[in-house]
Amino acid sequence: MTTPETSGSAVTPAQTPYVTIVLPCYNEQDHVVDEVERISAAMDASGYTYELMAVDDCSTDETLARLQEAAPRFPNMRIRAFHRNGGSGTVRRIGSQEARGEIVVWTDADMSYPNERIPELVQILEKDPTIDQVVGARTTEEGSHKLLRVPAKWFIRKVAERLAGQKIPDLNSGLRAFRRSVARPYLRLLPPGFSCVTTITLAFMSNQHDVYYLPIDYAKRAGKSKFSFVSDAYRYILQVLRMIMYFNPLKVLMPPALWLVGFGLVKGVYDVISHGIEFYFTSNTVVIFLTGMIIGSLALLADLIVRSRGDV
Repeated sequence: MTTPETSGSAVTPAQTPYVTIVLPCYNEQDHVVDEVERISAAMDASGYTYELMAVDDCSTDETLARLQEAAPRFPNMRIRAFHRNGGSGTVRRIGSQEARGEIVVWTDADMSYPNERIPELVQILEKDPTIDQVVGARTTEEGSHKLLRVPAKWFIRKVAERLAGQKIPDLNSGLRAFRRSVARPYLRLLPPGFSCVTTITLAFMSNQHDVYYLPIDYAKRAGKSKFSFVSDAYRYILQVLRMIMYFNPLKVLMPPALWLVGFGLVKGVYDVISHGIEFYFTSNTVVIFLTGMIIGSLALLADLIVRSRGDV
């Protein structure tokens, strides 16, 4: 289990913060203090009470030392140090579970997101109680492997939209703000890697929590990207299927089941007509039909299990 340490100054218990900003930091030594300064300046100017939880995810460079050195300048910053690398999803899960703010903000420390706009995300949640999550929807793609990444992300997003039944302008943006009370039941579902942002989006949508998308600019990240195209793209699409299965398995299983049953019936009619023998069906027809029936039965059983849970 990841063991954390705590240092730095924070808002006192008598000044419970309204906003908690969770900032994963992994090998960001050259710009992490600049990012903390940018976030703190924006929040100080906003008038919102806040805490900035900077979590060093067992960096192999001087990230933790830079944060500790800068801590006296930022009284609302708490520093957490993990003894082993847990991944951005683990950082965000633990940070959200320990957050004291009513509003939790996720962002990155790589200078790619316009963190000076964090108060704007918070303000949308404050003014409209019907919105439970605000996501910064990127208008450009500046990540690595751009030629492969753009079509892959488009495909994964379209699959997610199809399964969730909603328009999703940006499925995996790292800049978002949400109500801690609404997110609490879903935090245990967060995977350790990048796909945690996909998970929290689909968890909200699948349970009828309104998600608002705010267009934002997206800059080329500072430092080296931790994104691996093949492995992380695979995890993203797997997580989309997993989350829809968790909340609405009929969306995933019933369409192929109905297609197989329908194809089996059509094939059965063809077998009878082509062979001129009443009730004659080839073996592949029987296999197709029975496979559809089995998948359909599993879909209904999975849906029954979902409905019997208390978290949906």
